[in-house]
Amino acid sequence: MASNIQKIEALLFVSGEDGLSLADIAEMTGFMKPAVTTMLDNLANKYEKDPDSALTVLNFGHRYRLATKAEVATVIKNYFDAPQLTKLSPASLEVLAIVAYKQPITRLEIDEIRGVQSGSMLQKLTIRNLISEAGRLDEPGRPIIYQTTDYFLDYFGLTNLQSLPALPNIQSDNLNNNGDLYLKQFNEKLHENEAKSDGK
Repeated sequence: MASNIQKIEALLFVSGEDGLSLADIAEMTGFMKPAVTTMLDNLANKYEKDPDSALTVLNFGHRYRLATKAEVATVIKNYFDAPQLTKLSPASLEVLAIVAYKQPITRLEIDEIRGVQSGSMLQKLTIRNLISEAGRLDEPGRPIIYQTTDYFLDYFGLTNLQSLPALPNIQSDNLNNNGDLYLKQFNEKLHENEAKSDGK
């Protein structure tokens, strides 16, 4: 059986970049807020005291999330700087395409379009500087909103966002629940750019 701290750790892990508020964790676990605060402090202390742990607990804007320690920043940068190791997966490309077409957009909105959780892909894309945080919505939970970066344009050989292929004129209900459509149109532009590069 999972311990109480394990439950909180698992929730922070799956929440990704958005993190969770004290109220969120209390509601999901059934623990009282003071108990949650104590367990979060214990988890943070556990990571801090363990020299073999690369994790830490961050508290920003009353939201808690897991992150890697500053000491491992160099090796993480090496990972994301190695093209052969970091080719974007189809899932990451799908998330990136949705952000490109629908920005600014929140993780929950992306999840609704794809039908699956997208937090880990958003973290990877943010670390690779293909997307960035564009602020937070003024609503409960203050969710992060995401946008593409100038590096995104350079990386894919785009002049501007208007260079992306237009989406088919279909009913909005279908458009809002079809991540494959965004990826298909995005890939169309990528293949076009690749063909131009090969022809140089």
